[in-house]
Amino acid sequence: MNTWILLPIFLPIAVGIGLLFSSFRMHLKMTGEGAAPAAENTNLIHGIAGAVLGISAAAALVCAWTGEKSVILFYLMKDVPIYFHIDKTGSLFVTVMSLVWLAVCIYAFVYMKHEGEEARFFGFYLVVYGVLVALDFSGNLVTLYFFYELMTLSSMPLVLHNGSREAIMAALKYLFYSMCGAYLGLFAIFFLYRYCDTLAFTAGGSLNQALIQGNEGIVRIAVLAMVVGFGAKAGMFPLHAWLPAAHPVAPTPASAALSGIIVKCGVLAIIRGVYYVVGAEFVRGTWVQTVWMTISLLTVFMGSMLAYREPVLKKRLAYSTVSQVSYILFGLSVLSPTGMAGALLHTVFHAFIKAALFMTAGIFLFRKGKSRVDDYVGIGKEMPVTLWCYTFASLALVGIPPTSGFISKWYLAQGALQGDIGVFRYVGPAVLLVSALLTAGYLLPVTMKGFLPGKDRSVHTGKETIDRMTVMLVIMALAAVVLGIFPNPLVGYTSEIAASLM
Repeated sequence: MNTWILLPIFLPIAVGIGLLFSSFRMHLKMTGEGAAPAAENTNLIHGIAGAVLGISAAAALVCAWTGEKSVILFYLMKDVPIYFHIDKTGSLFVTVMSLVWLAVCIYAFVYMKHEGEEARFFGFYLVVYGVLVALDFSGNLVTLYFFYELMTLSSMPLVLHNGSREAIMAALKYLFYSMCGAYLGLFAIFFLYRYCDTLAFTAGGSLNQALIQGNEGIVRIAVLAMVVGFGAKAGMFPLHAWLPAAHPVAPTPASAALSGIIVKCGVLAIIRGVYYVVGAEFVRGTWVQTVWMTISLLTVFMGSMLAYREPVLKKRLAYSTVSQVSYILFGLSVLSPTGMAGALLHTVFHAFIKAALFMTAGIFLFRKGKSRVDDYVGIGKEMPVTLWCYTFASLALVGIPPTSGFISKWYLAQGALQGDIGVFRYVGPAVLLVSALLTAGYLLPVTMKGFLPGKDRSVHTGKETIDRMTVMLVIMALAAVVLGIFPNPLVGYTSEIAASLM
């Protein structure tokens, strides 16, 4: 039944709101009694969150891989329904999102013990998951925009979880940049509604050729506004500054979710808008494509340089996300089947890789209270499993074969070389290569300091703790490597999506 699509959307949202309400009532009760807050019943919270997320993720995957389905929720206007439709692109995104979201949740069961307010955290975590499923299953641009905005509002509390001044300011910056980007996207939607036959996602787009005659200029301005606006969530210049502000202050599970999954929602929105509403042919060879490629490559290089200079690991990884997600945006901007296949592959691989890297940073912070790269000297002697996982994930992000990052970057470079994009055929791969070298320069020193401390030998004692955090880290690191060794099924699937849209 098509209505099963609603289960993975509204079940986690309803239960998440219930957890938030119970947390609020508990705090009101404690305040009224003048007593110190009692310890939360963490086992119950973990059981509820884990069970609901597991059921919802299973339902989402079943819906995604049992054929195309559609269901109308309600009509916003006579010809604009809020409805869900499952296609291959949505299935790919919801699968990656569900797997990473579930792994980070299990990781958070241990990590959030020292952060506190677990009912509130897992309440919002469940709500965001339901909104993300709705975003992935959106059937038209208006539905996507509706849940895109809900995603911003529901994920912001994850950033300001600890309530510090820094967290509040970072959350406000996240909200400000996201809203600015969303308004640019809304500006585009107004024009596309006027010049498209439908805002429903249609392979190749639905621009009305008769209506756009003589209005190509304003429509292309709207398309660029959409790319830049939705690119804000993906960390694309000039609306990228929220990422390095939000990650250092957010709990590590929230950072992993933001960097691995939330930023990909901007990617999905751009794919839907350009490839499913406007159509690649309308953008190919125009100044819009030139500006899009230029901004993407500028962000790739800028993010890598800022990461290279950053001493705090979580902030370094945030700048890395700014750079790596723009790899994806560049692959989309070349408007070639190979480039788009590479972009989709990097979307998948980066989610697992970046989750592993942030999990490592969180374990170092949780176990040792250390957040700066210089503090990790000799830490590999005590925490070899954690540091080896970090190393494999780092090699994958650099693009060393046979890891997954090599596969996606190969397709991205080939897509640029095969595209009819002038000088960008050579500039694009060159920037990607320089960025890969910079990626090695800002990630691998952690490994070298940890395993090969040299003369500066810090004393580390004790035995590494293997718990659920470590297990989830190992799974994410293995995925980053194994997906590169056996890439053919995923390569075939992404190539089918790309071919259907060109």
